[in-house]
Amino acid sequence: MREKNTLIGWGMATSVYPARRSPAAALARIDADGTVLVEAGSQDLGGGTYTIMTQIAADAVGVPVTKVSFRLGDTRYPETPVSGGSQTAATTGSAVYLAGKALREKLSAMSGIAVDEMIIDNGGISRRGSKTGAVSLRELVAKGGQPYIEGQASTKPGEEAKKYSGFSFGAQFAEVHVDADLGQIYVARMTGVFGAGKILNAKTARSQFIGGMIWGISMALHEITAYDPRLVRVVNNNLAEYHVPTNADVGDIDVAWIEEEDLNVSPIGAKGIGEIGITGSAAAVANAIYHATGKRVRELPITPDKLI
Repeated sequence: MREKNTLIGWGMATSVYPARRSPAAALARIDADGTVLVEAGSQDLGGGTYTIMTQIAADAVGVPVTKVSFRLGDTRYPETPVSGGSQTAATTGSAVYLAGKALREKLSAMSGIAVDEMIIDNGGISRRGSKTGAVSLRELVAKGGQPYIEGQASTKPGEEAKKYSGFSFGAQFAEVHVDADLGQIYVARMTGVFGAGKILNAKTARSQFIGGMIWGISMALHEITAYDPRLVRVVNNNLAEYHVPTNADVGDIDVAWIEEEDLNVSPIGAKGIGEIGITGSAAAVANAIYHATGKRVRELPITPDKLI
């Protein structure tokens, strides 16, 4: 396909990435005023860990997110794994969920109100649909002898990890424009569709998918580590010479996902999405370049000199 001096190509590729989960722990505490503190020794690299852990804890305990404070990033907190392998949501999120449930079950036992009937609001615990018989949180906390009531949980993959093979899946589609004379390549648009378990927060998930696809564009067209063949040292170890895409290098990116909840992967049904957006992106761009030019390049990055 061609528009004047621009060759146009379409390409697609599939994506697959392991749905990992590791051992993790968390704790949840409720104070006399109904505020909840949750702690887990995780990290937030910018993917929205603070946000989704607060949401998970609020749902598990049964309080608004405005009542929850989530802390991470300290080795004094319950242990969780590193932020790698696209496992934070499924791993730390499961521990936070179970800690929140443990706290709710403890409150149920102390108040005498069944877990599924319990409403936590206005500094007290009441039975759903009842206007009388509320139990004061302040009184429950005082009975425990500490300034809070606490629930803790540890979780790790069980028999399901031996029985099932868990993965996130996706499909990537790209349109590239190639200058017929100069070999310059521009990714005009990309679409990614994914199956990544339960989406805990649509806004942060979409951002991670888009970020992964931009990294895929970078892998396909820009990034290369150049070594000195004599000293085996990296010679382009700076952002002046190690190229990554800017806004001008990225066209329209569209993201969608399939609604699913995989409880064999994690107790919250979530899989990782940190890296599935990258997987397949470079291959989709390479296939689009082949479609546009008829030239199959099998070494990344695909630069103009490889097309001319």
